Amino acid sequence: MIIGNINYLDLVPYLPAKIKQSIEYVKNNVNDNTPVGRYEIDGNKIFFMVSDSTSRHIHEANPEYHNKYIDVQIILAGEEGMAISTLPPHTKMLDDKLADNDIAFIETPSEETMFVLHANDFIVFLPHEVHKPLCAIGNKITTIRKVVIKIALDYL
Repeated sequence: MIIGNINYLDLVPYLPAKIKQSIEYVKNNVNDNTPVGRYEIDGNKIFFMVSDSTSRHIHEANPEYHNKYIDVQIILAGEEGMAISTLPPHTKMLDDKLADNDIAFIETPSEETMFVLHANDFIVFLPHEVHKPLCAIGNKITTIRKVVIKIALDYL
């Protein structure tokens, strides 16, 4: 997991070049007027989705992880709670869609920790890093505009 702000990428000099380039692409090409949807940068190797989502109470969601894609989440507007676990997926599998959709949902581990991401913050999840996005901050349900970039692991 790597965390930072898109306006201060120089503070993350160890960020792999293709991840940095994809963040810069979004920074330079996505704005408040960009329609919700899926956009390709390099086919299925690097693509992103723009979404306007509603946060949810932390207990209403299950953590997820991926196998084939790196997940780069960028907050464009609002605040998002991002619950994470520093352990590999070790709790009960609830929904295994790894083969078709590169996502699996598991029971919430007891080691879960919450980060708060603000506008222009990003977080990078590598395969098998457990995360629970769209968590409400202080139990306040809000709208979050964000981009999720998917980068095929074998593309790096």
